[in-house]
Formats: sequence, structure tokens, C-alpha cells
Amino acid sequence: MNKEIMKDLPIKKIQDLSKEELIGLVRDAAKNWIAHDGLWFRAVEDEFGFEAAFKLDGDAWKKFTIIEAKRIMKRFRIEQGGGISALTQALKFKLYSHINEHEFVKLTDKQCIFRLKSCRVHAARRRAGLRDLPCKPIGIVEYGEFARAIDPRIKTICLVCPPDPHPPDVWCEWQFILEG
Repeated sequence: MNKEIMKDLPIKKIQDLSKEELIGLVRDAAKNWIAHDGLWFRAVEDEFGFEAAFKLDGDAWKKFTIIEAKRIMKRFRIEQGGGISALTQALKFKLYSHINEHEFVKLTDKQCIFRLKSCRVHAARRRAGLRDLPCKPIGIVEYGEFARAIDPRIKTICLVCPPDPHPPDVWCEWQFILEG
């Protein structure tokens, strides 16, 4: 690039960004992360087959979701053992929450239902002409381990997740129950 052109470009630092720019940056990071995850999955699937890709993806999610939970807890000072309120707060900051539409239903201090109303992974697979990813086993690992990292007393139940049939406005639904 020409030096004359470069000196006229504003160079921003992250601390100079506006609230809207920071929110956009977080959304872009979440989109980039899920795009990389999908591209990695497809590369492994193309090279070694769907079963191998699915197994390795599950292995990675088991570790990643705990790391994500712990970083969210640290960043937002969420104490481990904080029950359903701590879990719902942490779920709002998962990378998925910035790119997938979700809602909490039946929220009490002893339980909640978390519903994913849109899913970028499935939208991308449909655009590519691929079948829905039967992600229920990975979701059980992802949401179960995430909830346990927040509070070991939380039990996670999958109410619906592909390959289960689901309504058009719900991709997956998870019930979290505080036991003990």
C-alpha cells in the first residue's frame, strides 16, 4: 500500500472504539469463531468422514465450553455455585448469544428453559444444501459442561435438539434444574 494513502487512514485502537463499534466487533468475532468451527468440521469431515469429525468436535467442545464458562465467570465476577441466576447471566455472554436469537422461558430460582430460536450453524448448512447437523450429543456436552462449570448442582436436560423434530422457530431447547 502506498505510504501516502496509509498516513491518511485513521488508525484506531480498541479503547478508541464507540460502544456500537465494540458491539459490532464482538459480533464479528463470534461470527468468525463459528465460521472457523464450521470450516474445521467440514475439513475433517471431507478428509476423515462425518463420524470422525463429529467425535473430534465433541471432544473439543467438552474442553472449550468449560474454558468459556470460566472466562465468563472471571470477566463478570460470577461466583461458582451461584445457581440458576449465575447460569442465566453466563449464558448471555456465550459467543453464541451474540449471533443466535435466544430466550429464557420458565425462569425461576430453581430452573430455567433456554431456547435457541435461530442457529447460524444450521442456517449455513442449509445455504450449503447440507442436512441439519444432528448436534444433540454435542449440545448435551456443551450445555451440560457449561452449566456444571457455573454450578455443579445444575442438571441439564435436552428438551429438543436436531436430529429431533422441532418447530420452525426453535432449534434447540435446554432445561436447567438446580438440584440439592
